[in-house]
Amino acid sequence: MTTIIVNSKSMAVGHSTLRGVLVAFASYAVFAFSDASIKLLHGTLPSYQVAFIGALFGFAAIPFLKRRGDDWLDVVKTTNRPLWMLRFACGAIGTICSIVAFTKLPMAEAFALLFLLPSFVTILSVVFLKEDVRWQRWTAVILGFVGVLIVLRPGFRELSIGHLCAAIGGVSGAVSIVINRALGSKEKRISLYGAVLFGTLIVSGLLMLTEMTWPTAWQWIFLASYGLLGAAGTVLLMSAAQLAPANLVAPPQYSQMIWAIGFGYLLFKDSIDLAMALGIVLIIFSGLLTLARERKRGTRLPAAVVAANTQGALAAETSDR
Repeated sequence: MTTIIVNSKSMAVGHSTLRGVLVAFASYAVFAFSDASIKLLHGTLPSYQVAFIGALFGFAAIPFLKRRGDDWLDVVKTTNRPLWMLRFACGAIGTICSIVAFTKLPMAEAFALLFLLPSFVTILSVVFLKEDVRWQRWTAVILGFVGVLIVLRPGFRELSIGHLCAAIGGVSGAVSIVINRALGSKEKRISLYGAVLFGTLIVSGLLMLTEMTWPTAWQWIFLASYGLLGAAGTVLLMSAAQLAPANLVAPPQYSQMIWAIGFGYLLFKDSIDLAMALGIVLIIFSGLLTLARERKRGTRLPAAVVAANTQGALAAETSDR
């Protein structure tokens, strides 16, 4: 009888884990569609206006982030206001820069640069959290940057503001993750989400005072798609993290590259040459190696890379709280 009970429990856990991984794949697909909505705007609206409207739609995820015992005002409360404000700023910078990156670059290239986030987390964790990083993780960092050099080929091709913004977006996301680790488990996830959401809303709203264009009907459709799909992806990613361990939910993020290549080819006529493909493979391998090492060390895994949807990154980052 005991064996039957144990086997039943093992099967239940296995089914739950499988569902969690499948939901994770679904969430990253939703985020990819959200990011494609940005590119479908073709830069016809200022990036900060896109960020502002996307943040408004991002409020749709708050009821699903709120836990029993949380107060609605917890979205702006914190145990450490300076770090919360730094996260506030990083959320705004990361969101706006990621939107610029997707507007200016092929989707696959933008994702390749944003996928450097785990490498940035490693470097910042050493500098600010004094983490002990062994040679395996440094190898992953080096491989990631080699991959970026292969993708960018500086000196052989012209670099744009999109490349710079993608790098800044990755750094901003990494700073947010390090802040989360520094805050510890006392900070409520609804507060962490609020920092990113209100940071994007307020900063981009102030920037809109200098220039604002009323969207057309078609632009509203793409803006709603960006914001609502981002919120839906956040909820799905949180559900996945409740069903499966973080180390199994994080790796499927790289499936976004498949979506990026597919969208790029079918919708935007993007092309990928052999050198870029090699660089992308190195960057993805670097990220997976970092995830594997951090899992072995028991370190909180880096947030999933969900590009402009920084809300989704937060969901992955705080789902184990």
